[in-house]
Amino acid sequence: MRFAVLASGSGGNACYVETSHARILVDAGLSCRDVIRRLDSIGVDPQRLDGLVITHEHLDHIRGAGPLARKLDIPVFANALTFKRGVRYLGTIPKPVPVCTGETLSIKDLFIETFTKCHDAADPMGLVLASEGVRLGVITDLGRSTPVVEDRLRGCHALVAEFNHDERMLEDGPYPLELKRRIRGPDGHLSNTQAAKMIKCLTHSGLGWVALAHLSEINNLPEKALRAVKETLELCQRHRTEVLITSQHTPAPMVEI
Repeated sequence: MRFAVLASGSGGNACYVETSHARILVDAGLSCRDVIRRLDSIGVDPQRLDGLVITHEHLDHIRGAGPLARKLDIPVFANALTFKRGVRYLGTIPKPVPVCTGETLSIKDLFIETFTKCHDAADPMGLVLASEGVRLGVITDLGRSTPVVEDRLRGCHALVAEFNHDERMLEDGPYPLELKRRIRGPDGHLSNTQAAKMIKCLTHSGLGWVALAHLSEINNLPEKALRAVKETLELCQRHRTEVLITSQHTPAPMVEI
């Protein structure tokens, strides 16, 4: 399995995943043109995509989903509430595939486990993508970790995990109080400290990669997020786990797991 985080942050999110036979996108929060441009930049032909999985209906996850689905004639997988709440931005989807949160989807040789997570969307989903014994967990836009989240993500060989904000930077930053409360609330976004604690629960000898995702450009610094996860991995004696910082502006390198 290979994956590349094309973009991650409040301005737009998209992640490309491929196996021996399947090629999909998780979310499409950039414009259709920008998603295609970023796929081209990592050597992926957009015409070969087999589908798009949407985790929730916020604009930074669905902005380009409708145009992509219509341009490429690919199926879009999402649960009913996500389709309903996102219809204004999605428009007409030529091949909608309704999903019940908690079920496992199959796209060729790729199996996608869906599970519920805590975020202020209608019915947000976390994902574990599995093929030939390899497991990739995608868990961004998360207000708090839960036993369900930790149970589903255990045993993953790579994680795309939210490290949204530094608690002090958020507290002292320019956001209005209401937005600060939303971000640090139980249905908002994980801080570096919270995310590191989640990684501590999930780390094991087979965890090869942790991609730090959805970093706030206002309330976080890459070095702060990196320090938090590195300290946790050091404490757990996971010296072989690689750490990758994703960006809003450029695709991360392709990772093979």
